[in-house]
Amino acid sequence: MIAKHIPIRSLRKSDFANLVTYITDAQNKTERLGQVQITNCEASSLQDAIMDVMATQRINTRATGDKTYHLLVAFPAGENPSASVLKEIEERLCTGLGYGEHQRISALHHDTDHLHIHIAINKIHPTRHTMHEPFQAYRTLGDLCTELEQLHGLQQVNHAFCHRISENRALDMEKHSGLESLVSWIKRTCLNELSSAQSWKELHEVLHKNGLELRERANGFVIEADEGPMVKASTIARDFSKQKLETRLGPFEAFLEQKGQKRRQYQKEPLRLRVNTSALYAKYKIEQQTLRESQEVALKKIQRHMDREIKAAKRANCLRRATIKVIGEGRAVKKLLYAQASYALRTEIQTISKKYQKERQDLYGTHKRCTWADWLQKEAIQGNVEALAVLRACEGTRCLKGNTVQGEGQPRHGPIPVIDTITKKGTIIFRAGMSAVRDDGNKLQVSREATFDGLQEALRLALKRYGNRITVNGTALFKAQIIRAAVNSQHPITFTDPVLERRRQDIRCTLLKKENTHERSEHDRGCDRERTRRGTGHAESSIVTKHDATRVGLPDGRNNADSIITQKSNIKRIGRIPPPQSQHRLRTLSQLDVVRIPDRGEVLLPHDVPHHVEQQGTKPDHALRRRISKPGMNQKWLKGIGRPKHFRYTTGDDSVAGSSKGSIKKSKRRR
Repeated sequence: MIAKHIPIRSLRKSDFANLVTYITDAQNKTERLGQVQITNCEASSLQDAIMDVMATQRINTRATGDKTYHLLVAFPAGENPSASVLKEIEERLCTGLGYGEHQRISALHHDTDHLHIHIAINKIHPTRHTMHEPFQAYRTLGDLCTELEQLHGLQQVNHAFCHRISENRALDMEKHSGLESLVSWIKRTCLNELSSAQSWKELHEVLHKNGLELRERANGFVIEADEGPMVKASTIARDFSKQKLETRLGPFEAFLEQKGQKRRQYQKEPLRLRVNTSALYAKYKIEQQTLRESQEVALKKIQRHMDREIKAAKRANCLRRATIKVIGEGRAVKKLLYAQASYALRTEIQTISKKYQKERQDLYGTHKRCTWADWLQKEAIQGNVEALAVLRACEGTRCLKGNTVQGEGQPRHGPIPVIDTITKKGTIIFRAGMSAVRDDGNKLQVSREATFDGLQEALRLALKRYGNRITVNGTALFKAQIIRAAVNSQHPITFTDPVLERRRQDIRCTLLKKENTHERSEHDRGCDRERTRRGTGHAESSIVTKHDATRVGLPDGRNNADSIITQKSNIKRIGRIPPPQSQHRLRTLSQLDVVRIPDRGEVLLPHDVPHHVEQQGTKPDHALRRRISKPGMNQKWLKGIGRPKHFRYTTGDDSVAGSSKGSIKKSKRRR
């Protein structure tokens, strides 16, 4: 694991919003953007978090440095820690740098050979509003990476400081551009001769023969090439620092111009690889030169149009001022009109300048020059096989590790599926359903989640490129998934591992038996239905008609009327107990026992708890009955009119609510 601070080259280009927009841009790639995490921000959405950070940065008006910290965390090829481990690594690194409470936004990227995280940190504290700049962050990051590698069992990376900062920059330039730096060229061509020089004259002669010159600059020495680039002498080797050279060779002696012929000269050329890149690099230089010339022509054209419009605006303004001069108005009015004319001219010129500034920016975007490595990537995506071979021949290119699929045959070039991207090491990443498959020329790997579509696509490509003998490397789960995908896809594949091949054949035989059994059972059911139909004649009747009898080959119904009366086969007697699926239906619901299962525990309530809290019992439903207890209901009975006395309903009486004893007796007599 490597953690590195990426500083901004120009302070005026520092912008937290632009950085977050870059790291969260998927660029229409399936494998680029992973999880995006917002930390220590009040907002939940990405745009609101950016505005929150920008507002916090604007509060601090005293800080003059860069207010944004860009941290990059990269892992070795083939290493994919889990989401929880990545989150803990981010938290530990930010806390170790002193940014534990600061606002930050991180994004996980998968579009290169190395899994990496971009972290955009706000240097301004959200509550104290002070800017924090860590001291010697590279040392702190190296120690933290060592601890985290040991804690989570990650691959050990050498975090010792083997190179100086300037040398590291030269190495980074080589990795990104693919061109040999001046430092590497000097070390390769004349380092031994420079180290063996015994005087200033010999040292200058060696440098001159190689098209170099040693000059004093500030408090040290620099080595400058004829084409312009220069490096510090101490970057080549520590023995070439000013102090050590003067100690070994005496006081510095300037170089006296000589007319000797130069043996070689530094030129920006591709790094030396196993393949010849002369033709491709010549094509690259021609394209870049053509692009540069077309860009210059377009810029000159834009500049001419802008000058023409500005001149037209100035002519119109001169005419306007001349008109103001001849009108017969007062001095104050003319002064106001002149001011309006000047303001209108300035506004129009600003509008014209903004318009053509946008056109220039669009032109730079369409005529953007690219490095040698980027040009190779573009050519490889367009199908240039030679460019792809150059990318795969770069130093440091390693085969894919982990869960991979490989064939025994020689790689064969053919049509490639939808390409998502191609890395600078020549690994092709193309889409396969919801996942992606990586191809380095020798092995295939299903990146991230191994989906069924991705596994089938990997097997199809392996069969197409390497033949039908496939080697599978990885975990036991991955091998089992590959076997299942191979069986389901029905590809003519043979695994080189005898255990995997035996397992594939067993699963295939089992599936074939199930299919045959299913087909046989379907066939038998169809035959049974046909026999039943022929035996019964019609679905609604057991008597075969004359037409049916003739159609199925039975005797004519006129001559054999009794013989065509048949019965259904397998008819059993009617039982007294219904089948299980017909038991406990609504008809017998009142006869079934009921079991009560309380959902919650039952407890006794204390004596001081109000009565309405406990479970309420059954209440009377007098509101549904006749109101027999009204005053005056028995007034006629008291007066002797002959009306029986009314009484309330009770459970033990054979009566109904609102009845009288006389009516009850009459009803009994009727019975």
